[in-house]
Amino acid sequence: MENALSPSPAGEIAGRVASLYVYPIKSCRGISLSQASLTPTGFRWDRNWLIVNSKGRGLTQRVEPKLSLIEVEMPKHAFAQDWEPDNNSNMVVRAPGMDVLMVSLAKPEKIADGVSVWEWFGSALDEGEEASNWFTTFVGKPCRLVRFDSDSETRPVDPNYAPGHFAMFSDMYPFLLISQGSLDALNELLKKPVPISRFRPNILVDGCEPFAEDLWTEILIDNFTFHGVKLCSRCKVPTINQDTGIGGEEPIETLRSFRSDKVLQPQKKPQGKIYFGQNMVLKDGFGDGITKTIEIGDSVFVLGKLSPPTEAAT
Repeated sequence: MENALSPSPAGEIAGRVASLYVYPIKSCRGISLSQASLTPTGFRWDRNWLIVNSKGRGLTQRVEPKLSLIEVEMPKHAFAQDWEPDNNSNMVVRAPGMDVLMVSLAKPEKIADGVSVWEWFGSALDEGEEASNWFTTFVGKPCRLVRFDSDSETRPVDPNYAPGHFAMFSDMYPFLLISQGSLDALNELLKKPVPISRFRPNILVDGCEPFAEDLWTEILIDNFTFHGVKLCSRCKVPTINQDTGIGGEEPIETLRSFRSDKVLQPQKKPQGKIYFGQNMVLKDGFGDGITKTIEIGDSVFVLGKLSPPTEAAT
């Protein structure tokens, strides 16, 4: 694998940041940002909250597609660097047919034990009865809203790909990057184009070739180095219309024809996976005095990439 690494020419700009997104409540609607504050576990406020069922298991659109209808609004200055909430700061949650829910950003005192999401099991902060009743009513089954307790819990990512890195309630890794070129290439094959919201990235990059991000092992955005660790294996969520909560067959069926492991990794035994986007971790850049944000328009430099495409980590 080491022999596959090839540095890009010095000063080469692979593209620019076109859009930035956070999803404060896992599997609910995202928020488009002009700038995003970085933390080692992802953008600030990204997947800090999780809806859990009566057994403490995290709910996602895979099982509850109507979560796509839940809109989340953060305070106006929440995404500014060094902003801290006070007792009057709230996350505002809306959904069709529901009253507005206000969730205080002050740290809740109640602990919810037995919370699980994918491979992780631990405790979280319980946002209380009002939030529980709201989500229970909307989803139609007993639910609670919990917040990741970063003071007492950690959630390591897969050490086979990114040892020493951690996430909150994202699926597996702190950041997901997709290029506009990849979305455009997919949409050229679809009868009805799909928006980028189907794929729920954090960083959308424009200006590069379709699927160029597959090969990026190290990129630089502003002063920050990101490592590409693994292609993103897609589930059924991209088939769910994020405006209606209704699922379908596309774009997964079309992606299967040219983005499956069988096509991308013909030398390996197929596992039935479909890939779109690159999972990333933040390498460094947290020294004193460094502005810990990236913004739309920032250049993306490729410092290391794989060759040939069949070497892409899956």
